[in-house]
Amino acid sequence: MRVAYLGPAGTNSEVAALRAYPEADRLPYATITAAARAVASGDAGCAVLPIENSLQGSVTETVDLLVHDEGIAICREVVLPIEHCLMVAPGRERAEIETIYSHPQSLGQCRRYLEANFPDARTEAALSNAEAVQVMLRTPRSAAIGPPRAAEIYGAQILERAIEDSRANKTRFVAVAREDAAATGHDKTSLAFAVAHDRPGTLVSVLHEFADRQINLTKIESRPSGEELGVYVFLIDVEGHRDEPPVAQALAAVREQADFFKVFGSYPAWRE
Repeated sequence: MRVAYLGPAGTNSEVAALRAYPEADRLPYATITAAARAVASGDAGCAVLPIENSLQGSVTETVDLLVHDEGIAICREVVLPIEHCLMVAPGRERAEIETIYSHPQSLGQCRRYLEANFPDARTEAALSNAEAVQVMLRTPRSAAIGPPRAAEIYGAQILERAIEDSRANKTRFVAVAREDAAATGHDKTSLAFAVAHDRPGTLVSVLHEFADRQINLTKIESRPSGEELGVYVFLIDVEGHRDEPPVAQALAAVREQADFFKVFGSYPAWRE
């Protein structure tokens, strides 16, 4: 199988793809959107995409793809502990650093470290941590933040490990394919819906459909609909597979009440 991911090689997305599909051929793409659309076009069997970080919250590009794009469904999830390293070109000194490159999510996850240790350094966003390392190696007086694998691949020197602001830093990745997964008995279902925003109780009514059936919600958040200010799409993860009777009944009831409704997929819940 061919697995797409946010490249180039050395990103946390590649590490997650390796963990989920160790025997697969891995295909790097320049953006999350390009990786996802490789599945829709048939160029890849699935794509491994970051969707949520324990420090920075949701990865909006992935969430918006799931809401708006057709032809992809979540079929798996992977939770990856994240270690960020400060790295430089071999022989470069810490005192030389004037610019630090990394992905915006990683810069956010190391904010306190950067403020304490490099208050005068300029931060520059890159499309991925691995790209940040490549740019850093070509740029004098610079450093990059990335995973240890990127240093190994590109020959960077790690100055400091584990610079993330919390040791509990984890990122949840989802694998998307043309179809979701069959029931395993230990599953989750992800969905999105929008309800009338000009009447009280519409959201509570939807939530009752799950609570009344003893279905646990493991996540709920909102995203702007992109159509009108103040109109939101709600994103929910629930325990159980969409084909199990209680979940199927709840989903049918929500569909009846919603102005917008979409199931992203059912898939095995991650086990450490």
